[in-house]
Amino acid sequence: MDRGSLIGLTLAGAAILGGQALEGGHIALFLQPTAFIIVVLGTLAAVLLHYPLPVFMQGIRMARWAFHPPEPEGNTLIRRVVQWSHAARQDGVLALEKHLNITRDPFQKTGLQLLIDGADADKLRDTLDVQIINFETAERQAARVWESAGGYSPTLGILGAVIGLIHVMENLTEPGKLGPGIAVAFVATIYGVGLANLVFLPIANKIKFSIARRVREREIICDGLVGIAQGDNPRIIEARLKGYL
Repeated sequence: MDRGSLIGLTLAGAAILGGQALEGGHIALFLQPTAFIIVVLGTLAAVLLHYPLPVFMQGIRMARWAFHPPEPEGNTLIRRVVQWSHAARQDGVLALEKHLNITRDPFQKTGLQLLIDGADADKLRDTLDVQIINFETAERQAARVWESAGGYSPTLGILGAVIGLIHVMENLTEPGKLGPGIAVAFVATIYGVGLANLVFLPIANKIKFSIARRVREREIICDGLVGIAQGDNPRIIEARLKGYL
């Protein structure tokens, strides 16, 4: 559990509700189902129109990273690469076949297979770099789902406010309803701007932080395998890879 995200979300809610209470307003005023439906469902519809469904679903699944990010694996990967390096140095690259058989990660399996097949360092790096770039592009595209939601929701909030004001204009003959009606209308704007800046955009940036770490972990594997292909000493490989951390 990322306690920072939990604390941040709690503070965001406390800031909005506390500010309303300090101004003497009623917190219940924020409980407007119509405004919530316009902003949330409208934003959802816009994002679904913006992205293919598989990308949208991937972005939704990645939202959990804001509170449960993937565990860092940098140190574990460095130890694994150093183990591969020792095996290749002592018994040749064909000795890596036993490591290939127990490796589950597709990226690592690809790199080991290329190394076993005799690919030189340049071809190995070129191949793995393409995979890293494609991986990062796909992951960041899913993270942009939340960035897009943060862009659309303020506009939907304004739309909700306009709809509310139209309803107020229909009751101009009853002055007593104008003040409360206008206040309710602008709750939609609060929903739109609040969700964008306190939920959607922070989630997008937290996801991108996790993506950057996952990309760096693949770069560790790539650099380590290239070092093995070049015949570098395992200690040199280890020292270089620790620089990524």
